[in-house]
Amino acid sequence: MNDKMTQLWATKTRDDEWWSSFVTAPLGILANYCAVEVSWITPNRITAASFLVAVVATLAIIVGGTWWFIAAAILIHISHVLDCMDGQMARYRQVSSPVGSYYDRITDQVQVTLWFGAAGYAAYVQTNSVTPVFLALIGIAFYGLRGYSKYIALEIETARNPAYPVAMAQRNTVEITAGPTMGLRVNLAWFGREQRKILAFDEGVFIFMLSVALVFDQLVPMLWVFATSQVFWGLYRSWRRGKSIDENRGVTLQKK
Repeated sequence: MNDKMTQLWATKTRDDEWWSSFVTAPLGILANYCAVEVSWITPNRITAASFLVAVVATLAIIVGGTWWFIAAAILIHISHVLDCMDGQMARYRQVSSPVGSYYDRITDQVQVTLWFGAAGYAAYVQTNSVTPVFLALIGIAFYGLRGYSKYIALEIETARNPAYPVAMAQRNTVEITAGPTMGLRVNLAWFGREQRKILAFDEGVFIFMLSVALVFDQLVPMLWVFATSQVFWGLYRSWRRGKSIDENRGVTLQKK
């Protein structure tokens, strides 16, 4: 393993989502092995490319049909590999910026809305029932609630304690527990532990779940899983954040 690959692996998000962790992020690292040396390829341009590919995937879902669905599944994965690449490249080149991170996360949210909105429409065309559209809307809304509740909790806690964001960032630090230099046994153990993340039903799971549903043309069952999982996690995380706000009254977070 050469130094360049080792440095690129170090740019991988340490607590990546399921599927991103062991599929799309490693693919992004392999693509970056060549791309990071090309000066005109920048993290922001990769973010823009990722979003453009996501829009084309959305259009393929709307057009519908077996081959368009398969094309959409492939494009969704390409979009997500690019989504992993931009942050990796920024960290490798040491040009990470708050603005780049902001637009990266905004486009992620919009992509989920586009993909599942299109899936709801495609399932409606197939079944002539509004139920899939309703499921897509419910899933998108409660997925958005997960992020919104986090934002509200952060705003409230920061207003009470300006040191809160820094303290939480230090608490959430994750050590690297796998990689090309750590041996087969360590990596297999890490891979096994990562499988628990599938229950989080976050964007990393969506990439896999939606792609499989498109390839096998099973949009309605997938939308039921999407809506049900997001209702649960949206409500649960909102409750947990509210409970944490109540428990933190008068408590000053200590730095590690």
